[in-house]
Amino acid sequence: MAAVTFQSVSKTFATPHGPFHALSGVSFEIAEGEFFGLLGPNGAGKTTLISILAGLARASSGRVSVMGHDVQEDFAGARRMLGVVPQELVYDPFFSVRETLRLQSGYFGVKNNDRWIDELLEHLGLTDKADANMRQLSGGMKRRVLVAQALVHKPPVIVLDEPTAGVDVELRQTLWQFVSQLNRQGHAVLLTTHYLEEAEALCTRLAMLKHGHVVALADTSELLAQASTNVLRFKTDDALPEDMARLARVTGRVAQIPARNAEEIEQRLAALRAAGVHVEDVEIRKADLEDVFIHVMETAQDDTVGVTA
Repeated sequence: MAAVTFQSVSKTFATPHGPFHALSGVSFEIAEGEFFGLLGPNGAGKTTLISILAGLARASSGRVSVMGHDVQEDFAGARRMLGVVPQELVYDPFFSVRETLRLQSGYFGVKNNDRWIDELLEHLGLTDKADANMRQLSGGMKRRVLVAQALVHKPPVIVLDEPTAGVDVELRQTLWQFVSQLNRQGHAVLLTTHYLEEAEALCTRLAMLKHGHVVALADTSELLAQASTNVLRFKTDDALPEDMARLARVTGRVAQIPARNAEEIEQRLAALRAAGVHVEDVEIRKADLEDVFIHVMETAQDDTVGVTA
């Protein structure tokens, strides 16, 4: 049995300018114990899909199930199988951290849960904040409590919607160590993130959304293998030649340009020298998931790429 199943899921919103198709025929499964990544630019439909999965929105058509429970026909059963960490910092300011987790346990009918709550507090670095009021916590600490709330009933499926957006390095490391441990114990994890290095390191399989369509669905290793190019990376304060600028990904002083082989790398460097571009810290690396993602988004025609079962 799949942990999560999306079958031809579509969602249409009515707008003053006519219908807006947020999702169009999205279909894929997440296996039990799988670490699955859902990627896409802003507005691609990721949060809409997760809202449907969590029962916060209804699909216009299609079917979604969690551990065999249909999210519409058996909402309570499906919701018990899910632990969702939302993007927004939503909390009750009138309770302490421990009280918040006890209340969350009660929502799922879990009693005498203090031992697991203590374990969550320890793993997420919240032990010394257990009796602190929620409104006294920093944003990063509130984010940790949201993670603990999602896990307090030990759900077999964990949904992380941009869990490390705007948080410090320490929380990222703590969170991923703990979530990876839960994944090894058999929990399925669905992750959405704009930090593609996290997705590359953690996810065994990925789906990419564009304009509500699945445009890539494959093992992470397979997607990376499809990117056979190298990347020439360097720093410069000078403007790149126009033909090279069209190919480059520039962040501040850092420019990254694809190159298929050693000969093309030499040609790129020669062209830079001929144009009077002074380069520093030159390095050559293999294409990473960010390169693959950009390529898929630029070339996809709303047809699934690299499909695997």
